[in-house]
Amino acid sequence: MDIGFTEEQGLLRETARKFLDAECDNRFVREQMATAEAVTDTFWRQLAEQGWLGIIYPEECGGSGLGLVDLVVLMEEMGRRVTPGPFFSTVLLGGAAIAEAGSPAQRREWLPRIAAGDAKAALAWTEPALRWDAAGIALPAREAGAGFTLSGGKLFVGDAHLADILIIAARTRDGSTMEDGVSLFLVPKDTPGLSVTVMPTIDETRKLCAVQLDNVALPASALLGEKHQGWAPLSRVIIRATVALCGEMCGGAQQVLDMTVEYAKLRVAFGKPIGSYQGVKHQAADMLVALENAKSLTYYAAWAVDQDENEAPMAVAMAKAATSDMARKVAGTGIQLHGGIGMTWEHDLQLYFKRAKASEVAFGDATWHRERVARLFNP
Repeated sequence: MDIGFTEEQGLLRETARKFLDAECDNRFVREQMATAEAVTDTFWRQLAEQGWLGIIYPEECGGSGLGLVDLVVLMEEMGRRVTPGPFFSTVLLGGAAIAEAGSPAQRREWLPRIAAGDAKAALAWTEPALRWDAAGIALPAREAGAGFTLSGGKLFVGDAHLADILIIAARTRDGSTMEDGVSLFLVPKDTPGLSVTVMPTIDETRKLCAVQLDNVALPASALLGEKHQGWAPLSRVIIRATVALCGEMCGGAQQVLDMTVEYAKLRVAFGKPIGSYQGVKHQAADMLVALENAKSLTYYAAWAVDQDENEAPMAVAMAKAATSDMARKVAGTGIQLHGGIGMTWEHDLQLYFKRAKASEVAFGDATWHRERVARLFNP
C-alpha cells in the first residue's frame, strides 16, 4: 500500500482548506447551530459548486467519481472546521444508498439533483434498540396489493427534517439470518403517514430526528434494490460512511491539537510558557501519537475499501475503534490543557468536543468495533 497522497489529493486538500477557512469559520458554525437547518442555502450551493455534493457518485450521475481515500481527504478538512449541515446525511448516507442500491432510473432521478444541491436525502435504519447491524432492523414492511405498507419508528436519523427523500430500511420477511429479509424503500418527504421530529442532541451542528411511519403506503416502484436483499448494499454504505466519519474525526482532532499547542506556547504561568513544562509536553505528545495512529488506520481502511480487500471490514472496525477513543481523548485533553477558558461557551473547543462525543458513538463506539474485530478474528 502506498500511503502517500497523489498530487490531485493534495490539491483537493488545499482547495478545501482555503474554501472552508473563508466560508465556514467558527462564527458561521455558531450561527448555524442556532437554526433548525444548520446550513444556509448559499453555503449548500457553494458546496455543490465545489463538486463535493457528488464527490463519490458516478460521473454519469453528475458526480466526480472519486474514491474513498479522496473523500477522507475532504472529510478531514470538513472536520477541521466542524462543518455544519446535512452534508454527511445527504451525500454519504441517503444519496450513497441510492447510488449503491438504486436502479438506473432511480439513480438518474435523484443523484444529479443531490450533486447539484437541488435535493437532500437521509438514511433511516437505526431503531430504539440502537443496534448498528441487521438485527437492529425490525420495522415491518408488509406487501399490500402491488405495493407495501410500512408502520413503525426510526431514531437518530440524520437531518431527516431537511430531506426531500428518505431511504427507509425495513424488514420484509423473517429470513434464515438477520441479514436476509431487509429491504430498502424510497419515501418522499410529503408521503401521507410520514412524520419527522427533531431530537435534542449534544452536537447542534447536525440534527438527529425521530421518524414515524403510520401505515405509509408505497408503490412497488419505491423499492430500492432487490426485495429482501437490502442489507448487502446498506452495509457497504455504512462501511464507507464509517471510514469517512473517521477521517472527519481525525481532522477535528488535528485542529484541537494545533489550537492546544499554540495556546501552550502563548500561555505563561510562573514566568514561562506552559508548553515548556514536562507535564504539558507529555500530554501533547500523547495527543499526537493517538492522532497519528488513528490517521494511519483510517487511511489504510479507506484504501482497503477502495481496493475491495478481504480485510477491509476488519480494517474499518479497527479504524473506528481507535478513532472513537482518540477523538474523545484529544478533545478532552485539549480542554484540560487550556484550563478554565477551555470550559467556557465562548471558546471554540466546546464545538470540537461535542462533535467528537457525537461521532464517538455514531456507527458503533469503540467497544462495539473491538467486539467486531474479535468476531472477525474468530468467525
